[in-house]
Amino acid sequence: MTKKLGLPPIMRADARLLVLGSLPGEASLKAARYYAHPQNQFWRLLGEALGEPLAALDYAQRVERLLTRRIALWDVIHAARREGSLDQAISEVEERDLRGFVAGLPELRAVAFNGATAAKIGRRALKGTGLELIDLPSSSPAYTLPFAGKAGRWSALKAFLD
Repeated sequence: MTKKLGLPPIMRADARLLVLGSLPGEASLKAARYYAHPQNQFWRLLGEALGEPLAALDYAQRVERLLTRRIALWDVIHAARREGSLDQAISEVEERDLRGFVAGLPELRAVAFNGATAAKIGRRALKGTGLELIDLPSSSPAYTLPFAGKAGRWSALKAFLD
């Protein structure tokens, strides 16, 4: 089983919302881009919540829109061993210093977790910070909740962007 290293954060110091995944999948690591697998619904779900067609933009434009909207993007896992892309296959986890990271974001209002693995690790790390912690259904195609159901839950992010 090979060790996987996560990607650097997409952020600006005045971010108001941080979205955390678990660990990028194979397609994302190979492309060095967040949520690069074409079946992952992340960009479509976040676009719905923002009222912007993020999925229709190229990656650089997506990143620019996140930065403009003061949204940071990262993962809870720095490194781990995993075959394939499923969270269930993750072992030997090295967690990120999330508490230290959010301390450097003084305008942060909320942290959203993309999926159960991110929520489990992130909630434990950020307990007691006073930030709003939001569990979202995974954008992964492996999580089979229909898109409309996922989008309804992701719409909770709107409250932290105004």
